[in-house]
Amino acid sequence: MPQYTSTQAILQNLKDAGCDPKTVEQFLLLRKAGDRKEQLKLLSIHRKQLLDKVHREEKRIDCLDYLVYQIKKEA
Repeated sequence: MPQYTSTQAILQNLKDAGCDPKTVEQFLLLRKAGDRKEQLKLLSIHRKQLLDKVHREEKRIDCLDYLVYQIKKEA
């Protein structure tokens, strides 16, 4: 199996992406098994979770922006 990057670089990337230890462990086991399809599936799941969080935070920002708008409108 060709190495697409060093294990240390992969660990750092997963950590920087906010993966929890369980996800990191699963990813490394899949890497050892050469199961790229499942690795990509695992990364896709984590990406979706991050994107869902971004959308929740955007909604909160929109609520604050609306409140600021209403306050300024009344002034």
